[in-house]
Parts: sequence; C-alpha cells; structure tokens
Amino acid sequence: MFSAAWSWAKLPPEIRNQILKDIICSGIKLADAASVSREWHSVIEPHNFARINLTPTRISSSGSILSRKRSLIRYIWFRLELQRYDCTICMAEDDDTWGMNDIDSAFVTQSFEDLFSTLSPWELDGDLVLDISIYSPSDSDHWFKYLEFGPDIPPGQSSPSLRQSEVSTQSLTDLFDDPDHGWRAGRRQTAPASQVIDRVFDEIECPLPCEDEELEKIWWQRLPLVPAITGVYLRQQTRRRWKPTDLARMFARFPNLEELWYEPWKDEPLMQRFTDKHHETLFDSLHKDLRTMILFENFNQDYDIPKSWDLEAIRTRKGNTALARKLARTSKDLEVLSASYIVDARHFFDARRESCIWPSLTSLTLTSSLLGPDASSADIDGMLLNAAAAALKMPKIQTIEIWNGKEGLAMLFRYRTARDGQSVTVTLRGTSEVILRPTVAQAWKAVALRHHHGRVEIESDSIDGRIIKSHGDALCHLKLSTQVIRPVSLRQIVKEDQLRTGPSDMKIW
Repeated sequence: MFSAAWSWAKLPPEIRNQILKDIICSGIKLADAASVSREWHSVIEPHNFARINLTPTRISSSGSILSRKRSLIRYIWFRLELQRYDCTICMAEDDDTWGMNDIDSAFVTQSFEDLFSTLSPWELDGDLVLDISIYSPSDSDHWFKYLEFGPDIPPGQSSPSLRQSEVSTQSLTDLFDDPDHGWRAGRRQTAPASQVIDRVFDEIECPLPCEDEELEKIWWQRLPLVPAITGVYLRQQTRRRWKPTDLARMFARFPNLEELWYEPWKDEPLMQRFTDKHHETLFDSLHKDLRTMILFENFNQDYDIPKSWDLEAIRTRKGNTALARKLARTSKDLEVLSASYIVDARHFFDARRESCIWPSLTSLTLTSSLLGPDASSADIDGMLLNAAAAALKMPKIQTIEIWNGKEGLAMLFRYRTARDGQSVTVTLRGTSEVILRPTVAQAWKAVALRHHHGRVEIESDSIDGRIIKSHGDALCHLKLSTQVIRPVSLRQIVKEDQLRTGPSDMKIW
C-alpha cells in the first residue's frame, strides 16, 4: 500500500497546485489543511494571512502574531462595531439622543489609538490596504434592514451576478415584514423619518467630542506615523460621516499612502456647502505620493426626501465650482483620478484656464449633470471642448470618461486609446442621443494627434431608460472601462434599490 505522502509527491506539480487552489476556494477550515504538510502550509498560510479581519478586541491579543506575519498581510478590514440600540433610540425625537454618544466616541478614539500603536512599527513591505468600517449591528435591525457589512472583495474575485445575489420573494417577505419600521411583505412601504436617518448618518466623533478644534488637531498629530499603509478604503457601507478635516489629519499619519477609495454619502442640501468647503481642505492636504484617488459620493432619494422641501435639490446635486477647481489643482500628481457626483466635470475642466497641467495622469473619470436630456447642445459641446483642451495638458492620458446616471438616465462619453497605442475610440452611449458635432470631433482628434494616439474611431449605442432604476443600474449598463466604486459597494447599491423599486432586468454588474 502506498503512503499518502508518497502518492502526493508523485502527482505532477500542476495537479498539486490545482488541488491546493481548489482546497483554498472550497470554504473548509484552512488551518487544518495547512497542517497536512510543509508544502500545503507554504501555500495556505500566505492565503490565510493575506487578508485579515481586525476588530479592536483582537488588536491586543493578535498584535504580536500579526507583526511576525507582516510580510504576508496585504489587506486589513478594521471593523468597529458600535453599541446596539433598541426602538426607544431608533425613533427617538429627543435632541439628547442625537449624535454619536460618548461611549461610542470613546470606543472609536481608543480603537484608533490602539490600531496606530500596533501598526506603527511595521515597515513598508509591499502594498497594505487599511479598510475601515464603523457601524452598529442594530443599524440593520430597524428601518435599514437591507444594510450589509462585510469586507472588500479580494482582487481577482468578481462580484456574484445579479441573478446569483437576488433574494427570493418569499425570503424577503419573511425577513422584511415589519410594519412598525416601514416594511411589509419584503418591500419598503414608508420612508424613514428624518431623525431615523440621522441616527445611522451620525458624524463620527474621533477623538472624543471637543469644542476646541486645536485639541482635536493635536490628538491626531500625536498618533504615530504608520509607514506600512499604502492604501485606504472608506466604503459606502459606513453611513456614519467622517469629518473631511479628520480624514486629512488621518491621512497625514500615512506617509506612504498611494491609493485612496473614498465613498462618502451626499449631505442634505442645507449642509452640503459646508461639507464641500471641508472637502476643499481635504484635497489641499493630499501629499504628492498619492497615485490613485477614487471618489464616489453616494445617494439615495429615500434618505433625502424627509430632510428637505426642495425636491429639485434632492434630484440634482448642485455643482460646487470652487470644490471642482480645487480638485483639479490638487490632482496634478495623480496617475488615476475618478470623482463621481462629488464634483461636476464642467467645473473641473474650467480649471485648465488656471495653467493646470497633469503630467502623470493616465485615467480620468468624472460625472456631469450636463449629460442628460435637459441640457442644451451648446452646453454639452462647451464641456466636451473644454475637456479636450484639458486633455492636451495630460501627456500620458489613456482614458477619459464622463458619465451620468440616475433613475431613467445613463450617459457616457469615453476617449480611450487602444492597447497597441495606434488608435483611439470615442464612445457615446446612453439613454439620450448625444451628437458629436464636427468642432467637438475635431478637438478630440487634435488630442489624439498631440499625444500620438493614432486614428480616431467614433462609435455610439443606446440604452433603454426604462431599465435604469438607479445610478447603480446606470453603472452596470454603461460598462465603464475604469472602476469608479468598489465592486462590493456597487452590489450593495443595486440590492438596496431593488428593495425600493423591485427587481432589475440586469444580468451584469
């Protein structure tokens, strides 16, 4: 009888590798599999430690182990679970219950102090992403039953298809039948009241609430530098709002930060201009080593309606010229920039008049409210002409995408070079027709000529607006060539909107 070890050793290397890959993907307890042999251990251990789920309680108990395995770790999901709350809190109208309470604030403050102290000795050793989520498990128990809290999707692993991720009608009825919180038979019947929304969208108080802005600044400055962090994810599943000034101070503690994915939620119209002003401060603080910045300002009309009498302000995010120009001026060292909804492309491209040059930019993606049926042809032409003029100041540019999406609307303009660098395709796609007039086409041909991109081909196709139920649907059908949001975030957006409007006809993400 042959031994198992002898039989394993006799297998061809490619067969052994495939078996190990299948084991890793099987969902079995990998710690047991790693003990089978040194070869299995050498393959499985790097997989086990590449992506870790870190909670505040695990920092002290796991710190020494993680330090020893530092060279294997590439992603940390730092998950902060706030206190649970019941219905006396979720629907409370008392002003004393609003805002993050002192216990949660102290918890968040201490958690960040512990995290920075633990990670600060780690040396720079390849990419290391810090993904931060802050939520209460009770957030999905009351009005927001569809909320999901999970880690980011690993590189190379795609989101499940829409059909695979849909929940059956019967299970939705069972899970989401709670009339007291606006749910009946799996569908939302009543939008949450303003104070209910404010509970989930509390401002993150870190450090502890303090009337002295200078003391808050000092607290962040006293945190140790963490040179090992090269990427930060702040995904939309965290509804609670970071103060942009706090983010600027946090990012300053990461001297080797190269990649930022920031998915804040749109503020209510009355507060938006103050938030925009603080985002100007954040953009000003970005250091020159940052290479990739992906901004996606998410929104949901059910969250906005109870907060404002101005329905038009809800439907259309008012563009902030100063914020867009600030982003244009402070992004000159980036290689990849995507900014969805937080600024309007027409204002960004106006900055070309301020002698802005983007010497390293290879990919630029922006949204514009002008891409839609209500905008005049002259305004659209003007924006595209300004975009072409700005592209002349981007010597390494390969892709420019300008898009827009909301219920009933999906629009895209794309300039993209071929892989061989010998041609360019200009794409017009959407629910409304956009005609590329001769002067605009000539301007983009001039861009291709300046950057030696070769001949220009123009293509167009249409999308049925009836199948676009949300901005998430729009993204799926536009098929952008660049990622503008984390894939898991897009899946969450589409799922959330399905519960509001009914299942989508999409077959893709």
